Amino acid sequence: MTRMPTTNTPKAATADDAARIGGVLARAFEDDPMMRWFFPDGATRDAGLARYFATLFTRQYVRHGVCEHTASAAAFWVPPGAQDKAVPDAETVQELVELLGDRAALFQQATAAAAGQGPQEPHWYLAVIGADPAAQGQGQGAALLRSGLARADADGLPVHLESSKPSNLPVYEHFGFTVLGEVRLPGGGPTLWSMRREGRRPPQA
Repeated sequence: MTRMPTTNTPKAATADDAARIGGVLARAFEDDPMMRWFFPDGATRDAGLARYFATLFTRQYVRHGVCEHTASAAAFWVPPGAQDKAVPDAETVQELVELLGDRAALFQQATAAAAGQGPQEPHWYLAVIGADPAAQGQGQGAALLRSGLARADADGLPVHLESSKPSNLPVYEHFGFTVLGEVRLPGGGPTLWSMRREGRRPPQA
């Protein structure tokens, strides 16, 4: 069996990784329709996205979720029992207001709309996953996705996510996700696709 390269091995992220993970995800989401909607100014988008992801990571997901990274990719998961943390809390939103400026209200509306698409039963939520385009084809994002899916399968629980990038849908479908529906984000925002993967109990030894 071929050994997975060290750079592809998921590692638990800590608050000390915030700046590097923010940079990785900024590059990963530079062409994402929803992120471009939040940060329409191309001249400041990279810096804004880096701060945005670092803020969500340090204030929200590293505290309440399961965060992993590789050399050039990162993923934030919300476990069952912490689904209320999938929507940024009041303090996090307040910190993002200055960063988002006149897009802050749209951000709040969009996160509320996305939250309304989630299942009610216990599930794992894939909040964020992305890989630096420079590392495309190295399997780093796939390694993080498999790691999280294995955790959900160990619990026998489904996984929920949303994506605003049409080209990502076949990738998720390859990993067993199906599209449940789509919603047009308020304020003239892009389309958001809601996706689900059923839990798969691992075979008994």
